[in-house]
Amino acid sequence: MPLVWTVYMLPVFSKWLPSGRSMSNEVQAHMTFGQSTLSRTVNRTGAFLKKQLWIWPIIAMLILSIAGYLVSSSINLTIKNSVRSELTTLLNIERAMLEKWFKIQESNAITLANDPQIRKLVVELIAAGKASNAEETSNTSAFEGRRVSLELQAKLKNELDVSMTAHDFEGFVLADRNQRIVAAQTQELIGSIVPQFEQFLSKAFEGKPTVSVPFPSVVALKDRAGRVRTETPTMFVTAPVVDDNLQVVAILAMRIRPEREFTEILQLGRLGDTGETYAVNRQGLMVSNSRFDDQLILLGVLPDQDGASSILKVQVRDPGGDLASGFRPKVRRAELPLTEICAAAVSGSTGVNMEGYRDYQGAQAVGAWTWIPEYNLGLITEINTAEAYRPLTILKWSFYSLYAMLLVAAIAIFIFTLIVARLQREAQKSAIEAKQLGQYRLDKLLGAGAIGVVYKGHHAMLRRPTAIKMLQVDKVSEAAIGRFEREVQITCNLNHPNTIAIYDYGRTPEGVFYYAMEYLDGIDLQTLVDRYGPQPEGRVIHILQQVCGSLFEAHSQGLVHRDIKPANIMLNRRGSESDVVKVLDFGLVKSLDDAVPSDESSGLSGTPLYMSPESIQSPNSVDGRCDLYSLGAVGYFLLTGKTVFHAETLSELCKHHIASIPESLSKRLGRKISEGLESAILACLEKSRARRPQTARDLSNLLKNSGSPTLWNQDDADAWWGRHEREIAKSNNLGSPTLEAFSNQSVTNASAQGTRPPSTVGAAFDQTIAPESQSGKYKG
Repeated sequence: MPLVWTVYMLPVFSKWLPSGRSMSNEVQAHMTFGQSTLSRTVNRTGAFLKKQLWIWPIIAMLILSIAGYLVSSSINLTIKNSVRSELTTLLNIERAMLEKWFKIQESNAITLANDPQIRKLVVELIAAGKASNAEETSNTSAFEGRRVSLELQAKLKNELDVSMTAHDFEGFVLADRNQRIVAAQTQELIGSIVPQFEQFLSKAFEGKPTVSVPFPSVVALKDRAGRVRTETPTMFVTAPVVDDNLQVVAILAMRIRPEREFTEILQLGRLGDTGETYAVNRQGLMVSNSRFDDQLILLGVLPDQDGASSILKVQVRDPGGDLASGFRPKVRRAELPLTEICAAAVSGSTGVNMEGYRDYQGAQAVGAWTWIPEYNLGLITEINTAEAYRPLTILKWSFYSLYAMLLVAAIAIFIFTLIVARLQREAQKSAIEAKQLGQYRLDKLLGAGAIGVVYKGHHAMLRRPTAIKMLQVDKVSEAAIGRFEREVQITCNLNHPNTIAIYDYGRTPEGVFYYAMEYLDGIDLQTLVDRYGPQPEGRVIHILQQVCGSLFEAHSQGLVHRDIKPANIMLNRRGSESDVVKVLDFGLVKSLDDAVPSDESSGLSGTPLYMSPESIQSPNSVDGRCDLYSLGAVGYFLLTGKTVFHAETLSELCKHHIASIPESLSKRLGRKISEGLESAILACLEKSRARRPQTARDLSNLLKNSGSPTLWNQDDADAWWGRHEREIAKSNNLGSPTLEAFSNQSVTNASAQGTRPPSTVGAAFDQTIAPESQSGKYKG
């Protein structure tokens, strides 16, 4: 983990390392990085979406979720406002109708109380009562006083009978200023003071007519079923009776049956199948009939009796759960709290609850309420939440159905994609197992790397030996394909004899990407030194000059190799020529013409043992002199058998490349080598690009004029190959790691064989770091 973290953080810490860059260059680098990051993100996203069809239903679900949320929120708000408006409007209409009815009843009562004949009889009745009391005090005959009172009561009843019938009154009560009943429709009330009458009688004595809240009768009256019983719901409208001096002498109260007009007015206020309007008193007792009396009987809220009604029987309390769903409270109803809306109403406020609450049946409801202080009465209008928000529920289920269908589609497409991918991989493997790749016949496996494999084969028609490189079936990705295509496109445009030649590129019907290149049966420089030790000066010059030729052509076309190392340079015997160099692996090449770096050309890239300082500090600004630094490190390795710097960690190695001065070749080797050659190699290893050879041709000229006393001619090369060709050929036939350089092998031959001197860093630093290694991976 520390090694990977160091590689990942190198670009971040590079600003503290000596680089010679100006501040403007740093700013420009950051701008370029931002632009390239955005471009790469967009490109990768587009490529991913094209390949992964199953992701589209998921995207559709996300879009639909966002749209559903916005639409649902909008509709929810609209429905809430609509229901709020309906509830408020209905409640206001009900209140207006009820208050109008109250005023009519009060007007009728005032008309009766102000009738001259009725006023005359009331005044005489009150006076007779006073005289009767006086006679009893003076021990006079009380019988005469009672007789007169009875006669006046009879006359008053006869006068009121016609008016009561016209105004739908069921009876009357006449009370004096002491609230003693002096005349009534029901004889047993006469002479008594009824506490239940106190509230509405007191208000009338103040000179104001009023209508009482329905309450249980104190005497036996006929209920709506025609049965005579006490506690029958009743209510009164009262009006003061004044004498000739306009003084209130009595209160005339007319009895009203609340189950008639009062309840009928309230039951007109209903919304849908579950909505209703009802009235409550200060104690939260329902004083009008519910429209759901039959249902309340089934729920056990009302007794199962003929004619049972909710008026004065149902307390508007929260049972704690939905009674219709089988819930039953654990305590008596009288111990339950009032419903939220009822508690708000009896507190004297007015409002609307759209968030939901439990009604007196335990169902979730929304409602509006108001309190009429003049009559000490609360009005409540409510409807079940499910019915009020039914359109929103339908919309939600519609969206849920679409989600389910999209999810099923995504799963089906994903499974189909997996099946197709598996079948494609099987077809690709079958094609490889059949040893046939397009027009090429596969003879044997030469090597396998991180993402590619290399076979020796031949063209079906030409019979020419060919090295065929293809992507591994299990490791095909957009990034791998892009790098693969870039490598072959760039390499095929290079025609130098020391650059490996590309013959063909294609994709089989099974989807296997491959390209065919010239078959090399030689040995790479890494294996050369590991197996045969440091090389003579003349041979090193001969090799490096050929590499310079290949690099000069690439640099002339604006291309930087970025991964020059011994494993990517091969020595071969081509025709009658020995020691012919071939430069391999242009997979990490960078174009200097790119305004915005591509995925393959941006980021930390190369092999740490051979990376230039600028490749570490500013990988996006490298040029051809970066390759010359690496080539100088290769020359150092060929001459000494050791790498330029030794380190225990990757960060330490990178610091050496940035700041440390290389040890002279003569000192490292322990013997003197020609000054010209040593000067040329060390010039390539300068930290500043300005102090290095500026072109590969410049370096070639320096090597040519180095004045090395040991020369390497064709005879020397032929002699060397004569001694070792059989050994190399045997190694190649056995699948030697020599040829695995073709397949971007992650670890070079030395580290694979374990022959690297123990003083070197080891196999970890001999790996090629591709741009993808910014995420902590090495790429071969």
